[in-house]
Amino acid sequence: MYAYIVRRLALIIPTLLGIMIINFVVIQAAPGGPVEQMIAQITGSAVDATARVSGGSGDGETLSSLSQPNGEIGTSGSSKYRGAQGLPPEMIAQIEKQFGFDKPAHERFILMVGNYARFDFGQSFFRDKDVFDLVLDKMPVSISLGIWTTLLVYLISIPLGIRKAVRDGSRFDVATSSVVIVGNAIPGFLFAILLIVLFAGGRYFDWFPLRGLVSDNWQDLNSFEKVLDYFWHMALPILSMVIGGFAGLTMLTKNSFLEEINKQYVVTARSKGLMENQVLYGHVFRNAMLIIIAGFPSAFIGILFTGSLLTEIIFSLDGLGLLGFEAAINRDYPVMFGTLYFFTLLGLLMGILGDLMYHIVDPRIDFESQGT
Repeated sequence: MYAYIVRRLALIIPTLLGIMIINFVVIQAAPGGPVEQMIAQITGSAVDATARVSGGSGDGETLSSLSQPNGEIGTSGSSKYRGAQGLPPEMIAQIEKQFGFDKPAHERFILMVGNYARFDFGQSFFRDKDVFDLVLDKMPVSISLGIWTTLLVYLISIPLGIRKAVRDGSRFDVATSSVVIVGNAIPGFLFAILLIVLFAGGRYFDWFPLRGLVSDNWQDLNSFEKVLDYFWHMALPILSMVIGGFAGLTMLTKNSFLEEINKQYVVTARSKGLMENQVLYGHVFRNAMLIIIAGFPSAFIGILFTGSLLTEIIFSLDGLGLLGFEAAINRDYPVMFGTLYFFTLLGLLMGILGDLMYHIVDPRIDFESQGT
């Protein structure tokens, strides 16, 4: 097993590099990059001799130095950037230098990968802050949503799925299937809006706060009050994500257990006089849980990064999902690639953890003997 883990860890480097290359090429081909964003800001507002070109270099050189002697902005003729007509070539060159676009694409990629290997993600183009610090600032919100949602979804879905499999076709199975269908059909963000209308002062009750991770006076509270305040703010966001996420895992658990229950080894175990719980949890559980365990890493990463995006927007929670969305809209490449690198690396490590959990649940699984 140790040799398998070493091989998987070694595969992280080429896999991560391949993902970064593909995304880098796609992003470079997409229109509306940071240079065009800055050009749009300049041309979309009154440009005078005291306007400054903002950006990563922070040198504060004024547009007056790039103007014609009569104070008018010179024309650039033709430009590869949309909306750059009417701006002097010197200004375009300065903006390219500020964002690092004065270098060829392959040099920018090599420089980025070298920095990322040292976990140096650079500085945001439009937030004037290190990407690493931005990620750390947003992490508590997304970690809270991801951990609590994943924990509750698994605590609800696995026992419910097992119960539905054992009582397949009963009234309990039919009644809970109706709830599962509703949860599977309605997106989590619609439940979030419904919860706001019902319980956050939208129309009926005003029992829960509408925004933020903690209250403004959180620092003045004692330890117990801080815990209560935290869960008071997280109750509705987590509930909306749990309602929207438990349905699929419940049906996966049920179908997995039904498949195992009908196998011959279960019939043999029952014929030996074993109790139903012994058969279910001593034999069926270990085999049926393998497929569920396999999906845990991807489920956690999905909830942590992408699944909570709309929830963060609706409840005004400033987390990683919202950060990534705003970075994509603004073409903030350091934030985009920094978060992509971080979560890809985390996802690959979680995949290895999932394989280890496979082996822990069923020691008969030997990845090395399979030549994996």
